[in-house]
Amino acid sequence: MGDTQDFEEYALARQHWLYRTAVLLCGDPYRAQDLTQTTLVKLLQHWGKAARADSVDAYARTVLTRTFLAEQRRGLLGRRLHAVEDNPTSSGDPALRVTLFAALRSLPPRARAMVVLRYWEDLSIEHVAASLGCSPGTVKSQCSRALAMLRERLKADERITAEC
Repeated sequence: MGDTQDFEEYALARQHWLYRTAVLLCGDPYRAQDLTQTTLVKLLQHWGKAARADSVDAYARTVLTRTFLAEQRRGLLGRRLHAVEDNPTSSGDPALRVTLFAALRSLPPRARAMVVLRYWEDLSIEHVAASLGCSPGTVKSQCSRALAMLRERLKADERITAEC
C-alpha cells in the first residue's frame, strides 16, 4: 500500500510540471494530456525502480521524453494542424506564445526534445544526453542547429508580420 500511496502523492504533486513539459514537446494540449497520462502509467508500472532512482523527477522526465519520441517514430497520433490554444492561466503575450510554439513544432522531434530539456527545463548537457541516450557532443551539435533553425524561423515570422 505504501508504494501506491507514494506514487499517488508524487503524481498529484508533479502532474502539472509533466503536462507543461509535454505541451512544449508536442505543441498540442490534448496530446500533452495523453502523453502525461501515458507517462504516469509507465511510472506506476515501474514505481519500485523509479522510487529508488537518484531523482524521481529525472526518471519521470526521461520516461516522458522517450515516450514522446517513440510516439513520433511510430506515428501513432495524427498531426493536428490547428494552432495551440491559449492557456488562460498563463501570462505574457499570447501572440508570442503561439509564434514560439509554432517555431518549436517546426523542429524535428528529437531536436525539439533536446531544446525543451536543455533550455526550458534548464538541464545540463550531460543530463539531456543521459535522458535521450546519446552523447553530450550530439546534444551540443543538435541544440546548436535547432537554435539556428528557431532563429531563422522567428526572423521569417518577424519579416512576415512587418510586411502586413
